[in-house]
Amino acid sequence: MPLMITRGTENAPLDPLMGKTISILGYGNQGRAQALNLRDSGLQVIIGNRPDSQGTQRAKADGFEPRSIPEASEMADLAILALPDERQGEIYSSSIAPHLKPGSHLGFLTGFAIRYGQVKPTTELGVIMVAPKGPGATLRQRFESGLGIPCLFAIHQDSPEKSAHAIGLAWASGIGCARAGIIHTTFAAEAETDLFGEQSVLVGGMTALILAAFETLVEAGYPPELAYVECCHEAKQVADLVYEHGLASMMKAISNTAEFGAYHTIEQFDDEAMRTKMKRLLRDVLDDSFTKRMLDDRDAGFPWFESQRNKLKQHPIEAAGESIRSLMRRPDEESHESNRPAE
Repeated sequence: MPLMITRGTENAPLDPLMGKTISILGYGNQGRAQALNLRDSGLQVIIGNRPDSQGTQRAKADGFEPRSIPEASEMADLAILALPDERQGEIYSSSIAPHLKPGSHLGFLTGFAIRYGQVKPTTELGVIMVAPKGPGATLRQRFESGLGIPCLFAIHQDSPEKSAHAIGLAWASGIGCARAGIIHTTFAAEAETDLFGEQSVLVGGMTALILAAFETLVEAGYPPELAYVECCHEAKQVADLVYEHGLASMMKAISNTAEFGAYHTIEQFDDEAMRTKMKRLLRDVLDDSFTKRMLDDRDAGFPWFESQRNKLKQHPIEAAGESIRSLMRRPDEESHESNRPAE
């Protein structure tokens, strides 16, 4: 059954949010992009954040007057949680839920907190998800260019006034996503496919392949910088081709040698062992094993998570990569910030 897609601002009017207060709770790159886009769309936006955070200082620089999360929640007709997944449950219970007005709407950028029971809203709230399929910097850049990026859209529960659908479409339109496409789905489908995709391909799988290929070349005696260029640096060029044109057209854009070798590698890599690992990743997402591991590690202070971060930072690929990346930067250019949500 094909997905329902709403496209065009005429099909997602801003009217349901006109005169309403939208509170963005958290001001990381995604929260910032959404706040700026919504404001530029003529909507009333306030920021809720910790007073001592970098996000608060950045919000002030952007012309907002940040408030505490409880105060911003109390004022909200639509409260959007732009906070890290693993902290939403705690912050929602202590600082958001007690202050929301009955009949207001609660917005999520992913389905994680609802799908895995971290946030349990009362029945007097509308609960909406608008999940842009791209980082905050891209969302903002394309909005300023008169364009947008697709988003996933879902209603977990309607408000007593039955206005969640209209409010959600207006939110998606206000950040520019109606210009590209609003894809209707569910909180569960977004959370499950998102976690699986991140682990199997986009972050976990890609990183594992890059590290294994880099180490193979270095162990064979090739310079680390050459190994980095061939196994990591050029990944962006191929990913950009896939993003713009799809897999088949990407193959047409590369050399016959590269394409011939790719088909041979696909046959080698795509075996029962790989498929079994993919199914295991999906099973862990569906039966909550992954979420339990992450939350248990969080409750212990993230010891395993931090050890893995440090391990990757100390990997020889980082020194080789910095050497190559420095060739691509202007002398006055600073490195980009991450798109991690923040308070």
